[in-house]
Amino acid sequence: MSDSLLNTLKDERERLGLTQAALAEMIGVSRKTINTVENGVFVPSTILALKLAAALDRPVEALFILAEA
Repeated sequence: MSDSLLNTLKDERERLGLTQAALAEMIGVSRKTINTVENGVFVPSTILALKLAAALDRPVEALFILAEA
């Protein structure tokens, strides 16, 4: 069984009118990190997921969804 992680990061970021660069600066990562998380290339650590949730004022569960493959 293989699980994958889906996310709503781009939608939530755009809802707040933030660029990838602005969000990255808010939480202390690179714009490329935000891009790779949004595109499902990189699965964020728990700490990064919590920082993203706090910056976007959403619970982690609203940003990341476990999808069975």
